[in-house]
Amino acid sequence: MSTPPLPRPSAPLHPVGLRLEGRPVVVAGGGTVAYRATAGLLASGALVTVVSPAVVPALEALADSGALAWIRRRYAPGDLDGAWYAVTATADPVVDGAVAADAERARVFCTRTDAPDASSARPALPDGGAPLLRDRRGGRVVLVGGGPGDPGLITVRGREALAEADVVVVDHLGPRTLLAGLRPDVEVVDASKLPRRRAMPQDEINALLVSHARAGRCVVRLKGGDPFVFGRGMEELLACTAADVPVEVVPGVTSAVAVPGVAGIPVTHRGLTHEFVVVSGHLPPGHPQSLVDWAAIGRLRGTVVVLMGVETAAAIAAALVDHGRRPDTPVAVVTEGTTDAPAGRHHVAGAARSHDPRRGDLPARRLGGR
Repeated sequence: MSTPPLPRPSAPLHPVGLRLEGRPVVVAGGGTVAYRATAGLLASGALVTVVSPAVVPALEALADSGALAWIRRRYAPGDLDGAWYAVTATADPVVDGAVAADAERARVFCTRTDAPDASSARPALPDGGAPLLRDRRGGRVVLVGGGPGDPGLITVRGREALAEADVVVVDHLGPRTLLAGLRPDVEVVDASKLPRRRAMPQDEINALLVSHARAGRCVVRLKGGDPFVFGRGMEELLACTAADVPVEVVPGVTSAVAVPGVAGIPVTHRGLTHEFVVVSGHLPPGHPQSLVDWAAIGRLRGTVVVLMGVETAAAIAAALVDHGRRPDTPVAVVTEGTTDAPAGRHHVAGAARSHDPRRGDLPARRLGGR
């Protein structure tokens, strides 16, 4: 039986939504276009397999976390077996054409990112409510705090900036599902910094922001949390101002407060704790490059929020006890706070017992990720 041809580009599309939750989907390609497609698929609950010999750091991080499967080779016939939907984004027209042809023979709907009008499926942009008008003020940089992971926790101004963007330079900690709602012509640059692994140098990120803005583009630097809370936002602002590039800062909801909050842990409580402090746990106590005064932190009575402290948690706990914290101080370890990562939304370990403010045991030490 011959395979029917793809619909003509001028043929009207039948509007329909795909329910992909729990269903296998294949993405061929590992670049930023593939990452953008994958972000939307993961948000829909699809079981994503990426086929590519190499991937951008953000996709590598998702594979390492178990959010998707990664087949580390070029696409091959048979890779679509069992799939409900496919996306091809290899940047190689021959390979993309082969994937689309295989999908057509297997009766699997496929989006070919290099030729969406000739694809059997063309995704629509998610409906985010009222349309946002694009601001055409010319080349500039907008540093956007994306919040702690849940795309619903980005600010209204942050969403507006994404609607205006020509280029989005994104961290792997930024709310990746928002990438699926960008206009098709927006260029996405993966500037992930994976802990102790692949990382785009900060100088290169600064140069990218400046060069795109000087070319007349609106550049959004999408970060997790707040740009100025361990986000290197000030370094990027200084680079832009030194190059005479207009720059705007859009504050974000920091995980230091939001993640404990959604886990049911207030960082302050009337009559119990009158201060909280946020410190970096990236370097352990005693490290020659650490700027944290752990002796002073240990003497505080309030809440200590430690970001990027999963690997150094034991050393930090020991230092706090050595400098005055009671060994029975309640501790909560929160990972993947408001994200949909496999660890689970609002996953909390430790501090399992409920807290009664009258007992005076509420000031738990937060040792979790950003």
